[in-house]
Amino acid sequence: MADLLAGFAFFLIIEGLVYVLAPRFLVKMAQLLPSIPAEQLRLAGLIAVTCGVGLVWLVRG
Repeated sequence: MADLLAGFAFFLIIEGLVYVLAPRFLVKMAQLLPSIPAEQLRLAGLIAVTCGVGLVWLVRG
């Protein structure tokens, strides 16, 4: 349970850093999202999840 909470905390830290360091970039990305096909967004999400699982496997393995 501690690892899950630590992971969630890191997620919040990284998300917060994006808002603090690059708010204009975040707004531009939000404006671009509707023009990106759903399949491409799904693929990007799948790649991110796969990389995340791989990283956890490497670190915890």
